[in-house]
Amino acid sequence: MQKISDGKVPLKTLIANGTIVDGTGAAAFAGDVVVDGDRIADVLPRTPPRGSFDRVIDASGCLVTPGFIDAHTHSDAYLVIEPDAPSKTTQGVTTEINGQCGGSVAPRYGEARLSGDWAAVLGDRLTWRSLAEYRNVLGAAKPAVNTVQFVGHNTLRSSVVGYAARAATPGEVAQMKRLLEASLDEGGWGLTTGLIYQPGRYSTPDEVLALAKVAAERGGYYATHMRSEGDRILEAIDEVLDLVRATGIRAEISHLKTSGPKNWHKIDAVLDKVECAVDDGLLLGSDRYPYCAAGTDLDVLLPDWAQEGAAKAECVRLADAAARERIVREIDALDRDWSTVMIGGTWHADSRQYSGRTVAEIVAAQSADGGRTSPGDAICRILALDGCKTGAFFFGMSEENLDKIYRRPWIVPGSDASLRAPWGPLGADHPHPRAYATMPEFYRRVRALGFTREETVARMTSVPARRFGIRARGVVEKGAFADIVVWREDDFKANATYLKPHQFTGGVKCVMVNGVVPYKDGVFTGERGGRFLERA
Repeated sequence: MQKISDGKVPLKTLIANGTIVDGTGAAAFAGDVVVDGDRIADVLPRTPPRGSFDRVIDASGCLVTPGFIDAHTHSDAYLVIEPDAPSKTTQGVTTEINGQCGGSVAPRYGEARLSGDWAAVLGDRLTWRSLAEYRNVLGAAKPAVNTVQFVGHNTLRSSVVGYAARAATPGEVAQMKRLLEASLDEGGWGLTTGLIYQPGRYSTPDEVLALAKVAAERGGYYATHMRSEGDRILEAIDEVLDLVRATGIRAEISHLKTSGPKNWHKIDAVLDKVECAVDDGLLLGSDRYPYCAAGTDLDVLLPDWAQEGAAKAECVRLADAAARERIVREIDALDRDWSTVMIGGTWHADSRQYSGRTVAEIVAAQSADGGRTSPGDAICRILALDGCKTGAFFFGMSEENLDKIYRRPWIVPGSDASLRAPWGPLGADHPHPRAYATMPEFYRRVRALGFTREETVARMTSVPARRFGIRARGVVEKGAFADIVVWREDDFKANATYLKPHQFTGGVKCVMVNGVVPYKDGVFTGERGGRFLERA
């Protein structure tokens, strides 16, 4: 395969002999796709091609579809570290929607800190503060996939207010608005919130509404990890609906779920509430990963008072004997099944042994060895070793409810995961399997519910493209950008598991992004054509 040193391949390419599923929901057909530069020049019925081509990709026995759009991701920083985006390209992802759950790589001022895993891996490559500066760094890295970059409310708030557990003053809200305006002007797609996380959890609905109005006025979008996904989920949805009514903004409810067995029965009310709002004309959608374990930081188990100030302050409290004793006592008092909490990524040599093990297993093993420990003891010990950067999986969702959610055609796939690689600095982590396998698992589950392959592919491509206003992508048609995946349907399967997550998806033969082929026949070519996408 020809390689161009600047990562761009302005070749005329024929993708021949495939079955084309064009992303619109229309019936599949046998045909060929002609790509010229970064665009699809023609989509033809299968006939002997006219003219000459620089490159021919044989798609015999394969589907030829638009590149998949991961509607909820956290790869902002890791695109700089591992621009080949291995865990994403190998499952056919060509566009990621980043900056989710209120946390983005920029703007980064004042006390704002990136999440612990991002900062630890970036090291001296963390050189930017503004979104414009990040774009320059990302451009120099030449990522393999496109990125849609949102601006995180938690990042804005920590830049202005810090991590204090209080409401923002009117002056501070005005400062956040100015930072958001500047970031939107520099290419930000809209605003995201993570209202269970530090420091967004301290914000009032009025603060979030003021920022959403800024995004709406500039034609931006809104995505939210709501204030509750469990006990107060219906009230949390009402907060989202009030915001959409007040602003007219298009909103995405991130990773829709009802967490905890005592809340599983609420799923019908949740879905009805969203669908009634859509029927009333609100611009609202949602995404969901195809797993029943959430993945986030282990420190969410700390009491509220112990979380104030984020990781640095948490570590200080864990180092104080009296504070730690209180934290252990309050964690042990939680009404929780500890077999449903699994340790994920760890960062210290002495804590690596716990990755892939549940808190219940850790406690039982240490008790069997003659030691005395409790869930609170184990959690605090691991957090202290890892500088409060430990990841964890929380098995608190219902398989039946996941099927109910996926029966809604407005639900699109969102991995809620950063890209990963089985090697280098990102290979030392222990991620959720959704980082490697969201697309095949989504396809498998939705097809099992009776959706056609055409309907399912549309939900992975054109539906999120339309929802987020991503122009000329998500379809295989003349004039669209050449984001294309060639894959074998029967072999398109997840290999990643909770115990062995660093396993690539099978069945993807070739990935093309803006006419460039970063992955083909199991090889990362080194050619990368991803772009920082602009709003219309």
